[in-house]
Amino acid sequence: MNANLPKRFPERDEIAAVRAAAEQVEPGAAHESKTFRLAGRVLGRREMGQITFLDLVDRSGRIQLLAGKVDVDLGDIVGVSGHPAKSRRGEPSLQVVELELLGKNRAPLPDTFHGLTDVELRYRKRYLDLLMNEGTRSDFLARSRIVASIRRHLDADGFVEVETPVLQPRYGGAFAEPFVTHWNYLDQDFYLRIATELYLKRLIVGGLERVYEIGKDFRNEGISYKHSNEFTMLEWYEAYADYGDTMERMESLVEAVALDANGTTKTSFREHELDLKAPWRRLRFTDSLEQHGLWLRDESSLRAALDERGVETKADKDWAQLVDHAFSYYVEPTLIEPTIVHDYPIEISPFARTTDGDKRLTERFEYFAGGMELGNAFSEINDSEEQQQRFLHQSEQVEGEAEDPDYVEALSYGMPPTGGLGLGIDRLTMLLTGRETIRDVILFPALKERS
Repeated sequence: MNANLPKRFPERDEIAAVRAAAEQVEPGAAHESKTFRLAGRVLGRREMGQITFLDLVDRSGRIQLLAGKVDVDLGDIVGVSGHPAKSRRGEPSLQVVELELLGKNRAPLPDTFHGLTDVELRYRKRYLDLLMNEGTRSDFLARSRIVASIRRHLDADGFVEVETPVLQPRYGGAFAEPFVTHWNYLDQDFYLRIATELYLKRLIVGGLERVYEIGKDFRNEGISYKHSNEFTMLEWYEAYADYGDTMERMESLVEAVALDANGTTKTSFREHELDLKAPWRRLRFTDSLEQHGLWLRDESSLRAALDERGVETKADKDWAQLVDHAFSYYVEPTLIEPTIVHDYPIEISPFARTTDGDKRLTERFEYFAGGMELGNAFSEINDSEEQQQRFLHQSEQVEGEAEDPDYVEALSYGMPPTGGLGLGIDRLTMLLTGRETIRDVILFPALKERS
């Protein structure tokens, strides 16, 4: 059916460039000494006498085409050549000299005025969402700029981008339920990774000194406006640095990425006006709970205090889970201003070194904005015997095998003092685009099958 359609349309310009040229033209005139070639999709058609007005869209924007009588339907993909012009009403346009049909639309489009408004349909048919909604295209182009900016800044700082296994014989680096699959050739169960941490730190042992990875992690748990079972994380590890150095690097990176993506460090998120410019506010973990009268070291006292306030604690098996619950319930939602919370209890920080002033606390920080956690960071444990003891404690907490003998063996060869950080790319994109749910910044979010 498409045998007679062109197979290519080379040397085309972007609509944004034609709009810029058309802005210099007087209303009702055309700049006939300049010729541009555009290609895109027709998303509007109006006729007035012998003139057909078409709205052409590509990823850089939208422009009006001034054409004669043409056999073009909404949704068709066309290539055109012509001159920058302005309609009599002053609308930047392209005066069409030649038009070619490049692809035929054979399905009815959603309402081209209102766009695709059915939220579930937007997720299920993202191609229609991108096609009909300029805001969606803008968001995902912003996401691409965010990732490119992160790479550019880390590369410039001497970091090496690496790739580590997605399928792992052991999972670790976080408390989470994994997805499991069976590798037939090896006749062995493997896990979709829940974090890249333990493999990246092996590379620090190996002497790469500064490494990072941007990749998918998977957690077989619930979803929310900020949680997806498949999500994208940046993790970096830097030898000869601690969590203080990592705080400063994180602040400067986020500030630079915001400027690259949006041209400003200011953003609007969940009805809050935020400024991501460094430095961020600092808050000790213990102080954050003390403000709510909940920094209680005794398990029974903390449970009683939460029960008294109507917080359901039956699922919290020990003090570590209770204190984490208390922080998530009372503190995290209040962290609107960009904030670094630091010095977490050792019971909930299995990979962080202890602070110099209090061995019950660790050199760990999490960072928040708009009431949402963006990431987690440590001064990493670099002693194999201490790490083995932490693994044993973690295994008791999760009632399962949390050890990784191969990682402990790697540490036994010696790892330099190291600062490590994880940053949620999806959440950072939410923050910088103002989107309130993570599904809006993931191109193809997982959905239940329709019944």
